[in-house]
Amino acid sequence: MKRYILIGLVSLCAAALFAQAQGTGQNTQAAEIGEPDASQLGIFEAQQKLKEVSVDKFEYEGFWLSTMSTDEGYATSRLFDGAPMAKQPIPEEEGLEIADRYVLGTRIDFLRRGYSSFFIYPSRPLPIEGITKTVSVWVAGRNFNHELNLLIEDAFGNYFELYVGKLNFQGWKKMVVAIPPQAADGIHGIVQRNYHYNNMMGIRITGFRIDCDPMEAYGSYYIYFDDLRAVTDLFAEDIRDADDMSDMW
Repeated sequence: MKRYILIGLVSLCAAALFAQAQGTGQNTQAAEIGEPDASQLGIFEAQQKLKEVSVDKFEYEGFWLSTMSTDEGYATSRLFDGAPMAKQPIPEEEGLEIADRYVLGTRIDFLRRGYSSFFIYPSRPLPIEGITKTVSVWVAGRNFNHELNLLIEDAFGNYFELYVGKLNFQGWKKMVVAIPPQAADGIHGIVQRNYHYNNMMGIRITGFRIDCDPMEAYGSYYIYFDDLRAVTDLFAEDIRDADDMSDMW
């Protein structure tokens, strides 16, 4: 009698172990084919509304200025007729007859060879709506080894500079720089948004700095700019409460 009871217990244990192994195999197979976990749905889905916008077309005389240390040289800026042939208009601007006739030219006359920089900046910072992802500008750099940097200000007035690239190319080139993502703590790095202040968002462009290669910093140097644009996320702008109060008092 005891023998039959022992055999029955062994059979029940084996059946339970087989059922557990079969269930484990099913879960493993589901994971391998990528079956979503209901508890994780939506966590990694980004809510974005990306749009390319025009920041400035360099159409107003005297709005963009240039400067350089008087120990190193002189900087002069003015507008010229022209445009990059490869430039494509923003679809939303087609048919609106927006002025786009000029480009900005800057001439540098070096006094001596050495490490030097010059700045090209707007008379007031240029704000970009939404959360900026990239900034682009058409540049004719005359195939020099000078380097272009973008100068920006974040939502809390902190200043940053971003390396755009070398100017060692012929003719016009669209140069693009990515804006680094905001730090997870919302404090360090370039802060474009803080959940406490919905009216403070995005960045402002404060100009460009060109760092000159000392081996090519002599004589006269010419550089031209056109069509400053940004790709920005306007999702937060669209969901902002229209009846919210303003803290500007």
